[in-house]
Amino acid sequence: MSYTEAKEHTQGRLNALFADPYRAFENQTDERLLHVHVMLYMLLARPMSRGNMTLRVIHGWENGGFEPDDLQHLDYPLHTLEDFKRAARDFEQAAKQNAPLPTENLSILATPLANAIAEAQAEGQVVMDDIKTTPARWPAFEGGLALYTLFKMYHRLVYGEDDVYRCSQCQTPHGPREIHEFHLEEGEFALLVPLSNDANAKEAPGLLVLHESQLQPIEKLLEESVSLLHDF
Repeated sequence: MSYTEAKEHTQGRLNALFADPYRAFENQTDERLLHVHVMLYMLLARPMSRGNMTLRVIHGWENGGFEPDDLQHLDYPLHTLEDFKRAARDFEQAAKQNAPLPTENLSILATPLANAIAEAQAEGQVVMDDIKTTPARWPAFEGGLALYTLFKMYHRLVYGEDDVYRCSQCQTPHGPREIHEFHLEEGEFALLVPLSNDANAKEAPGLLVLHESQLQPIEKLLEESVSLLHDF
């Protein structure tokens, strides 16, 4: 296990904006909604305008389940608000028609987990048969801590979380990323963005992740933010 794969409760880009980001989005904080709009402009709107953002809609886990194979997703290029609306329409139409929700064949959790386990076994490491369904034990092999960190993010986005905000750092297929995770009255989502000290941050891809149930609430929030900040 390498602790450089992931770090919990780290400082990130929002520390340049707020003295205490962990309190900036709490319900009792003055100007909380303004903080939300400014955060979205910094972490989402600007990268969108540069063509660097992808929307990832997740689904599949329900009733407390968290099997890696069951976590489904679909990615959309996210350059404009209309791109987001298109994704929301796709899922809304599928739900109305009682059809399977849109998904990609490539697994975002099960496949990298199987690869990491196979590499550990190839290096002679003994891996228990039930480790796939025991996420807390994934950090025992190389790459497992990063996967466990992402697993926890996906789990909180599906099942909820008491903390309004948290910031982590994690290795991803695109390199190290800050994970800014939000559980707000307006909706729940995570933004994966390049590290603040990344020299290529303006060109590096970012990711907006949310559960399919959050598409309509976040669409409303983004519309409000775009309307408020369109002149900036």
